[in-house]
Amino acid sequence: MKRLVFKAFLLCISCVTVVAQAQQKKPNVIVIVSDDAGYADFGCYGGKEIPTPNIDALAKNGTLFTDAYVSASVCAPSRAGILTGMYQQRFGFEHNISELPVKPYTLNDVGMDPKIKTIGDQMKHNGYRTIAIGKWHQGDLPQYFPLKRGFDEFYGFVGGHRSFFGYPGGKAPSHELALFDNDKIVPENTIGYLTDMFTDKAISFVKENKSKPFFMYLAYNAVHVPMNAKKELMDRFPNITDPGRKAYAAMMVSLDDGVGELVKTLKEQNLYDNTLIVFVNDNGAATGNYADNGKLRGLKGSKWEGGIRVAYIMQYPDQIPAGKVYSKMVSGLDIMPTAVGAGKGELISGQVTDGKNLIPYLNNTIKKAPHDDLFWRRGIAAAVREGDKWKLIRSGDTNPVLLFNLKKDISETKNLAQSHPAKTKKLLAKLAAWEKTIDNPHWLSPYGDKNQILKHRMEVIGREMELKYP
Repeated sequence: MKRLVFKAFLLCISCVTVVAQAQQKKPNVIVIVSDDAGYADFGCYGGKEIPTPNIDALAKNGTLFTDAYVSASVCAPSRAGILTGMYQQRFGFEHNISELPVKPYTLNDVGMDPKIKTIGDQMKHNGYRTIAIGKWHQGDLPQYFPLKRGFDEFYGFVGGHRSFFGYPGGKAPSHELALFDNDKIVPENTIGYLTDMFTDKAISFVKENKSKPFFMYLAYNAVHVPMNAKKELMDRFPNITDPGRKAYAAMMVSLDDGVGELVKTLKEQNLYDNTLIVFVNDNGAATGNYADNGKLRGLKGSKWEGGIRVAYIMQYPDQIPAGKVYSKMVSGLDIMPTAVGAGKGELISGQVTDGKNLIPYLNNTIKKAPHDDLFWRRGIAAAVREGDKWKLIRSGDTNPVLLFNLKKDISETKNLAQSHPAKTKKLLAKLAAWEKTIDNPHWLSPYGDKNQILKHRMEVIGREMELKYP
């Protein structure tokens, strides 16, 4: 009898060990989001002025995407797409958070629809411990708070931007600007430099959860305005004379240093090889933060390439090829299904997913492109990209339809709509068909449609002109 009990005991230990090993094989997933950075300001995308060695190392050890897009050219709807893996217009999230609800919706409805499952929900469903760090910007009211949207922990702020340093007087001016540690507000007089604090929280979370699979959404607000930089880092750039650009460069260094410290911690905790890291910028360079989009035309808020094409990298040793440049079209919508797919998890049923798990495309298991078409709309301005070549922008009845061959004209200098009427008609039809699958906006932008019309004219070129049309 004792021998049978002992054998049963050994069998239980064996089962527990097998389960623990299976859980350990499930990869950790970290999604790092930068805010308003310029496409040409990363070394791995050709940047020369500002060193970004740690972000560049992600590309060297993983796959860099050349034709990567987010689903919106401004912060909040872009993040809604990343967080849900679906076009955010499906649930009315077309504009940045505002106080202009569209009837029958009210101010209570301004935020990411609580019925929609987030990447946090999806990863928890698959056995992950989850945390959101940094900028949230998915609604200011309690029902939109990260702790109610699939995240076990939250360390960040719920608004669209805030000071990188503590506000004077020890208290933030508003709820949206306050720094939260879960549901507790952090005293402003304890805040050092926000980018560093987000990195420190990410590192402590890794150490605390090293024995179980975790998911981290690390949404830095760098390099969004205000242009708050550490002076000692600004001093590294004596050759940059413009004070705004100098501050931007220093903020980029803080961001890159944070990525490096996090990767260093993963290596120290023996988690590096079993961690999928995704790095993505939330939209193009902003008009006011001195970022550089290089050869991409336009800036944040537009349907030009400079508003929607972004830096985007995935690293996962043994699963995603190292040193690879992938030129097929991908989207921020792909992040959620890729995160779930990396751990061979299952998506929660009952919700549309517009993104694709990119891992089989990157390791050549699937040879075709992940997407045939991608779509955008914010107010009166909408766009579609088809395959590796064509892109159309439609921005109201008073503006001409714009058609570009991105393969030959990445800077969108030649409108081909008149010379290619059949292609123009086809892409307008595709755009109209997609619009039938989405909802009308649940709230509006305070800028209205006028600026969207004005900024999508061929004669509007460069930051100085775009600054007139935020």
